[in-house]
Amino acid sequence: MESFEFLKDLALIIVSAKVLGLVAHKLKAPQVVGEIIAGLIIGPSALGLVGQSDFLSRMAEIGVILIMFGAGLETNMKDLMKTGPKALLVALVGVFVPLAGGALTYMLIYGFSEWGSEGFMRAVFIGTIMTATSVGITVQTLKELGHLKGRIGTLILSSAIIDDIIGIIVLTFVVGFKDPESDPLDVVGRTGLFLLFSVLVGILSYYVFKFIDKRYPHKRRIPILGLALCMIMAYSAEKFFGIADITGAYVAGLILCNLRDSEYIAEKMDVSSYMMFGPVFFASIGLKTQFDGFTPELLLFSAAFVFTALITKVIGCGLTAKLLGNNFKDSLKVGVGMMTRGEVALIVSQKGLSVGLMEPTYFTSVILMIIVSSISTPIILKLLYRGEDKADTPAPAVQTTQ
Repeated sequence: MESFEFLKDLALIIVSAKVLGLVAHKLKAPQVVGEIIAGLIIGPSALGLVGQSDFLSRMAEIGVILIMFGAGLETNMKDLMKTGPKALLVALVGVFVPLAGGALTYMLIYGFSEWGSEGFMRAVFIGTIMTATSVGITVQTLKELGHLKGRIGTLILSSAIIDDIIGIIVLTFVVGFKDPESDPLDVVGRTGLFLLFSVLVGILSYYVFKFIDKRYPHKRRIPILGLALCMIMAYSAEKFFGIADITGAYVAGLILCNLRDSEYIAEKMDVSSYMMFGPVFFASIGLKTQFDGFTPELLLFSAAFVFTALITKVIGCGLTAKLLGNNFKDSLKVGVGMMTRGEVALIVSQKGLSVGLMEPTYFTSVILMIIVSSISTPIILKLLYRGEDKADTPAPAVQTTQ
């Protein structure tokens, strides 16, 4: 890359991502869809105006770290703890069923592999992509319908928060087991040590930040120090424990999420993420997506991938809600509300690409999953709530992690 070529690339990415993000928003789709399409258009697959580079890859990595840090910051731990075992059970089944369904779908199309082999790990990773829920579209739909704070709305949002946490833990294990010669006990041990490290650092950091926050409220030094904590946790996760850096960034957000100025920190982080690093990350997905290897077999896989991703969430979460005493219609609302996928699916896919668990051509399948789930979920929810009065009894609002 020439000395100043990266400046042109950044300008093209920022402008195209913003314009197409606004177009996507106007069409009632997530803005990230527009940003991904922007990367497709200006990237090697179409116009070829911007190519992949180490600089853009590093920028994208910072982008995903900031996104996960923000997701942790926006988690309301107090409300999360109040939701009880019901949301936890819905989330657990809602992770396991797509994980198993995704792995089985991959193996049915590409063949079954031995336990622990590279093919087996690729199949498990495909299932891992399906685990995390993105409820941004669901939240907006429930707001419009007047059911966001109702009993079912609260259950959906609480389950989605736990769902994301479990999904990140699953990703950590899958990445750790990537090496066929890896010792399962070693992976479990490193994960346990990281959790212990996170608790110790979290307790110490929380009280240090609480003191600073009390003495210097609403000062820019707080988000600056928060960003430093984010980077240290991301670095420590990868360097010392062999765990995905995004896990460390997410934990850093959880550590600070109950601070009085947590929203202020998130607001300052959002400026950098929204204006530059976030668009670069999502556009980089488009830049890396390849169509030259899109075969009839891959088309079949994409169709099966999207169908499995949607139906397994409906079955897993909906059936669990039914077993917890909800009627069929309310259970279906829970399953459909957990059906959407978004940023976390892209983040998991990006991590899989970087460690060799996924080929770039499969990004097309992931993008199709996000688009289809983002369009179908609001439509189905509106049909399910048709004719019902708005929720009368408000429930504690739970923030989403997406």
